[in-house]
Amino acid sequence: MQARTLGSTGPAVSALGLGAMGMSGAYGAADRAESIATVHAALESGVTLIDTGDFYATGHNELLLAEALRGRDRDSYQLSVKFGELMSPGAGFGGRDCRPEAVKNFLAHSLTRLGTDHIDIYRPARLDPAVPIEETVGAIKEMIDAGYVRHLGLSEVDAATIRRAHAVHPVADLQIEYSLVSRAVEADVLPTLRELGIGMTAYGVLSRGLISGHWSAGHTAGPGDFRGMSPRFTSGNVEHNLALVAALRRIAEAKGCTVAQLAIAWVAAQGEDIVPLVGARTRERLAEALPAIELHLTADDLAEIEKAVPPGAARGDRYPSAFMADLGVGN
Repeated sequence: MQARTLGSTGPAVSALGLGAMGMSGAYGAADRAESIATVHAALESGVTLIDTGDFYATGHNELLLAEALRGRDRDSYQLSVKFGELMSPGAGFGGRDCRPEAVKNFLAHSLTRLGTDHIDIYRPARLDPAVPIEETVGAIKEMIDAGYVRHLGLSEVDAATIRRAHAVHPVADLQIEYSLVSRAVEADVLPTLRELGIGMTAYGVLSRGLISGHWSAGHTAGPGDFRGMSPRFTSGNVEHNLALVAALRRIAEAKGCTVAQLAIAWVAAQGEDIVPLVGARTRERLAEALPAIELHLTADDLAEIEKAVPPGAARGDRYPSAFMADLGVGN
């Protein structure tokens, strides 16, 4: 497994990271034993970066990872944790809280659930409009100074917020959605990251399976599957989007790879400062994703991919309208 460094101040991590959210039911029922086996397979394949959120299934994901990581050398992997989203029983999300006292409270619970004495990268999941980012970052800085956190991260914020946060404490990386069908970061955010020496961990590289090559127009999302309310998967939009996948499939077949591998490799090819996160829930999907990091895309390949899926080609927002206002950039 290749390694990449997250920005000028962040850690060296595997060139491909594992996103664990789907192991806690975000895309329908997940198998606990298979999830744990997938984490083990990822570690054994050289993946070191594992991403979670304290609110993923209200702590289930952190407890699952604690079980999967038990007995492992703590220095052999890095944990990236998001915080700040408030939950309520049976009603889902209930706002956010990124006040300094809340930062420390969330962190205390995460350390206990994960069974560790430190978090490698700690980040607010979304900007809290009621709390200046300087206050949130200041609290994380205190936790870094105290040894409970190693690095500061951000998630889904705009360029101006990145600058404000970085002025308080160096930001290691920004976690944000980036894929062939989600390229809004390229306008202002990515140039700002590179100017300041900040890395990117890119989630949604397969657009929640839409451009994985495994989704079909007749497929319907099951109970508890986020894709059931995702605009890009709705009738009318999904057919258009899958036509883009068909175009990618022709390129992938000529390249001797799968559509998923091509899509992941495209993100990785956008810069050594970008680490794609793959939300594999099974060893089978992980095994498909891993070779993508070794897939070399030539200038001609990249041009052909760009022609097949130009910026803005996807139909539908990447989140339901109620969630779009929380994002620092659009689609």
